Amino acid sequence: MMRFCFIAIAFVSLLVACKKTKPSEKTDVLVQVKEQLLTRTEVESSLPKGLSYSDSLLYAESYVKNWIQNVLIYDVAVRNLGERNKEIDKLVEDYRHSLVRYRYQEQLIEEKLSATITEEEEKAFYEANREKFVLDEALVKGLFLKVPVDAPSLSDLKEWCRSGSESSVEKIEKYSVQNAVIYEYFYNRWVDFAEIIDNIPMQISNSSDFLKARKMVEYSDSSYCYLLNIKDYITAGNIAPFDYSIPQIKEMLINQRKMDFLRNFENDLYNSAIRKGDVIFFNAESFSEK
Repeated sequence: MMRFCFIAIAFVSLLVACKKTKPSEKTDVLVQVKEQLLTRTEVESSLPKGLSYSDSLLYAESYVKNWIQNVLIYDVAVRNLGERNKEIDKLVEDYRHSLVRYRYQEQLIEEKLSATITEEEEKAFYEANREKFVLDEALVKGLFLKVPVDAPSLSDLKEWCRSGSESSVEKIEKYSVQNAVIYEYFYNRWVDFAEIIDNIPMQISNSSDFLKARKMVEYSDSSYCYLLNIKDYITAGNIAPFDYSIPQIKEMLINQRKMDFLRNFENDLYNSAIRKGDVIFFNAESFSEK
């Protein structure tokens, strides 16, 4: 324990001493275990910001102790695993190959693949794949308000919401600036009905039946009044409209482009290597017979 305290204090001392001067390679070393070295720089880079002097000592002590234990355990493991080391080396090499390939593919896609997709492409994909855009949840257009039950002119607000006219919406917007806790206007876009209804503390057993039966929702509890005007809706099980599906369409088209690009790149690379003679098949005939 005293040994680790000494190391921790030495670390903090080095840290303070090296604020004005660059440490030499020798003074930067804190611990050596066999051929492995732990430097002050490594411990310093892992040190969380904002620690007090005493917390820095505790952190450095723990870090150094863990580092020493890891080095010792690794050394014992290498000496005792024997032939299984070859299996581990193979797994590490396979992982390295996969990681290098993945990183390079990412780089290729970033350099070569344009993510720009035209509206015509989006519409064509949507029309050809409408079955992929079946709704799991209902969609609605409308407006929603949550206001305190003691808010002024609440009866007027309810009437404006029932109307839903352009002039009424203008009045609602002005009213909401001063009084609404939540005001959502979505007459011009589709939103998930579940996201809206989650703001109202009422139970709905079947969203389709609910939407077919009601165009206006007025609900109050002890604190708030909730108002929902439903201009239009699409129930679950129907095809999502094009404008609502655009983000999903873009993602699907980009992923398709990526797969096509990588497939072509791999095939071109393979065929080019065959033509150049970089790939040599041995006993190809006997292999094909099997």
